[in-house]
Amino acid sequence: MTLAELCLFLLIGFAGFQFWRIRSISEAAFEHANRYCDTHQLQLLTLARTSTRITFKYAKPDWHSHFQFEFSGNGEDRYTGEIELVGKRILRTQLPPYRV
Repeated sequence: MTLAELCLFLLIGFAGFQFWRIRSISEAAFEHANRYCDTHQLQLLTLARTSTRITFKYAKPDWHSHFQFEFSGNGEDRYTGEIELVGKRILRTQLPPYRV
């Protein structure tokens, strides 16, 4: 095994690890949105990641992600809220005014 092959294997392993890390962040965002909607008696409709970038907040490199989720307060209207995370840490959840 040459040094180039070893570097290639390490790079593939690192890319796989980051893929699973981003997937676990998406699952944490879904759980947070689901819990938030249950707490406020809303219906969660969809969740989508809008952006992900690397950040060095909290003294370590991690993913800074923005998610949008659609919810309904009365079953007829549809509103869009936002969730911002660094890693699995929730920074903010923002919702527009909605009809109950």
